[in-house]
Amino acid sequence: MGIIKVSNIRVFAHHGCLKEETKIGSEYRVDLKVSADLQTSAKTDMLEDTVDYVFLNKVIKEEMDKPSKLLETVSRRILDRIFNEDELVKKATVSISKINPPIGGDVEKVTVKMTDKRKK
Repeated sequence: MGIIKVSNIRVFAHHGCLKEETKIGSEYRVDLKVSADLQTSAKTDMLEDTVDYVFLNKVIKEEMDKPSKLLETVSRRILDRIFNEDELVKKATVSISKINPPIGGDVEKVTVKMTDKRKK
């Protein structure tokens, strides 16, 4: 088993419960960690034998581009797509952080973190 991480993906998106949030948008940071069997790719040196981090980045950007009220919803969509589209992924954790959230205080970010495992 091995781990692939894609860290600090910077995205501008339109998520939130307030109309202003979905209209104006804000900055987000996304981190993703996936577990997969990387032994074959370590031997073959072939991209098709591993989890392609270009694919992972694409999924994150596409799902972040779909406005939602809750970051939990976006997290679930990202995890579902990864498990549906890449059979090598056994476990995944996604963290989505909203930078400077409008919550009436001096807050750097709020983060939702969600983990799931492949169903057998």
